[in-house]
Amino acid sequence: MNTGFLKQIRIERYIFGILMALLMVFIAEISGEREIIFPEICALTIGAWISEQQPWKTNKRRIFFLMSVAALFGVVIVRYFPIPLILQVCLCFAFTGFILTLFRTNFIPIISACILPVYLGTTSWIYPISVTIMALLIIIAQWLMEKFHFRPINKFIPCEFNIKNQIIKWAKLLFVFGLLALIPFKTHQIYFLAPPLIVMFTELANPESPVRKKPLYIVGLMTFSAFTGCFLRIILNIHFGLPLSLCTAIACVFLFIVLNKLKIHFPPSGAILLIPMILDKSLLFIFPFEVFIGAITLCYIAILMFRKSEII
Repeated sequence: MNTGFLKQIRIERYIFGILMALLMVFIAEISGEREIIFPEICALTIGAWISEQQPWKTNKRRIFFLMSVAALFGVVIVRYFPIPLILQVCLCFAFTGFILTLFRTNFIPIISACILPVYLGTTSWIYPISVTIMALLIIIAQWLMEKFHFRPINKFIPCEFNIKNQIIKWAKLLFVFGLLALIPFKTHQIYFLAPPLIVMFTELANPESPVRKKPLYIVGLMTFSAFTGCFLRIILNIHFGLPLSLCTAIACVFLFIVLNKLKIHFPPSGAILLIPMILDKSLLFIFPFEVFIGAITLCYIAILMFRKSEII
C-alpha cells in the first residue's frame, strides 16, 4: 500500500473528524438533548480515523458492542444504584476492566463512556442510544476509509492476557484510583479526575505504552485541549452567542493542528477538548487548571507505580 498517498490524504480524515464532532453537537443543540454530546467521539475519530495505526487492539464489532454496553452500564448505575458517587465511579471502572479482559482488548475509551454519565448524573436512555449510534457511524466510516484506501486496514490481534496478572493490574488500578479520588470527590472537585484523565491514567499504567516516554508532552497536550475547549466556549459561545457546534468545530481544528505538528495522536486529548461543551459555565474558568493538576498527578503516578517488571 502507498503510505505516502495515505499521509497526503490525512487532511481528509481530519475533516471527517471535525464534521463528526460538529454534527453531534449540532443535533444536540437543535434537539435540546445535552446527553447526545459524547466527548469521547473525538477520541474515537483520532484513534479510528486519523491515526495511521489504530492505537487499540480491537475490531469493529468490539468497538460497537463495548461502547454500547459501557454507556448503558453507566446510566444503569446512576438510575438504580443510589450509592456515593465515588463508589459508583469505582464500580464503573471495575466493570470496564472486567469486560476489557473478557473480550481480550485494550479498547480503554469505554472507561470514559461508562463513567461520564455518572459524573453528569445522567439518567436518560438517550445517552447510551446516542453512543451506540455514534459508535456505529465510527466503524462504518472506518470500513469505508479502509475499503477506499483512505487509511490502512485495521487487523485485529487479540491481547494475550495473563488472567492472574490482569486481575492484579486492575485491582491495583482501582485501589490507586480510589485513593486519588478521595479528596476530589470529598470536596466536590471531581474534574481533577475527569473521565478522559482516567483513560489517560489507564493507558500510562501500561508499561508497553509508547506515550510513557513523553509524559510532559501528554500533560501539555491534555492541558492545551482543556484550555482550548474552555476558552473557545467562553469567547465564541457564551460571549458572542455563536452556536456551540461552531465552537466545537473550531476547537477540533486547533487540536488537530497541534496533533499533526507533535506527531502524537493521543485520543484522550480529543475527549478532554469536548468536555467543556457539556460543563456548566461556572466550571469553565477552573477546568483547565483542574486538568493540569490531574494530568500531571495521574501521569507520574502511573509511570512510577506500574513498571515493566509487571506483565499486563
